[in-house]
Amino acid sequence: MSHPAAPYDALLLCSFGGPNRTEDVVPFLRNVVRGKGIPDERLEEVGEHYFAFDGKSPINEQNLALRAALAAELRERGVELPVLWGNRNWHPYTVDTLRDAVAFGARRILVLVTSAYASYSGSRQYREHLAAAVSELGVDAEGLEIDVLRPFFNDPGFVDANTDAVLAAVEQLPAGEGVHIAYVTHSIPDTMQDASAATGPGYREQHEDVRAAIDATLRERGLTVTSSLSYCSRSGDPRTPWLEPDVNDHLAQLAEDGVTRVVIAPIGFISDHMEVAWDLDTEAMETARELGMDAARAATAGIAPVFVSGLVDLVLERAARERGEEPQVTVRGQLPAFPDVAPPGSCRMRHGEVTGIPVLAGTAD
Repeated sequence: MSHPAAPYDALLLCSFGGPNRTEDVVPFLRNVVRGKGIPDERLEEVGEHYFAFDGKSPINEQNLALRAALAAELRERGVELPVLWGNRNWHPYTVDTLRDAVAFGARRILVLVTSAYASYSGSRQYREHLAAAVSELGVDAEGLEIDVLRPFFNDPGFVDANTDAVLAAVEQLPAGEGVHIAYVTHSIPDTMQDASAATGPGYREQHEDVRAAIDATLRERGLTVTSSLSYCSRSGDPRTPWLEPDVNDHLAQLAEDGVTRVVIAPIGFISDHMEVAWDLDTEAMETARELGMDAARAATAGIAPVFVSGLVDLVLERAARERGEEPQVTVRGQLPAFPDVAPPGSCRMRHGEVTGIPVLAGTAD
């Protein structure tokens, strides 16, 4: 009988990366904005959020925790599959992790990108990054085949973990009637939203599907809820339209509309990294307090057992398909599971833009 994870030799957790100390912040940000000609003086300003936490992003420790949880879940199921970790923008870099994996004999690797949703920044940019890493390996990459796990925003494990987190946050609020769930995700430029919607459900629509699925369960549990989707972490040229409303502006509007009890639910993030620690725990919660709201922030999926179990289900599901089997696919919400291989031209930065940048797990055009 074939190994449950065959044909894969390893699972690679591929993430954004983040600095570990104050001295790392500007070099890390240089990596993030490479090629855009942004001076270090501006990066010092951009890095103020990191400096407020002594230069340390929570993301690296959280990736280590997720890696350990995935490895433990695989072992519990009797699956021997090494779990690796590599980053786009900081140590350990993906190319170095892949080089080590190849040296130890890996020839078929499945990549789990630490973003649940399909968009340029959450999907295609990682596939460009992986193609660049393989190119950098050169002859060392001969015989190496890399697949990417499909977007998992509507996987039951992810949705259920977020639902549990919202329920726990509601219990933190003082007693009262009704509650508003302010779902939050990372904003993206309008052009990126339009491009994500050109070949399937767009970035915003994916989030709205998760919102509706969670709301339905909350109401089944007897809660009286209203909800909305807002955005955080906008950056770049202020003249460029990005998805709105900003969560802080939205909280002000909710207060004006008479909302007094609110749960801030960061469904756009899989862990409590810098955007959550600063934009939500620091700024949005302060805004809610200033507005006189009773507010609680729901946890992210993190290493919730139901989330980790769901990710392993996805890994084994993909492996089974690669072996020619037809495993059952289950989703929450109304949208179907996304394909294993991205449609041609999907998730561009701008709809119709042809950059010629190579990608993995799909075609560039």
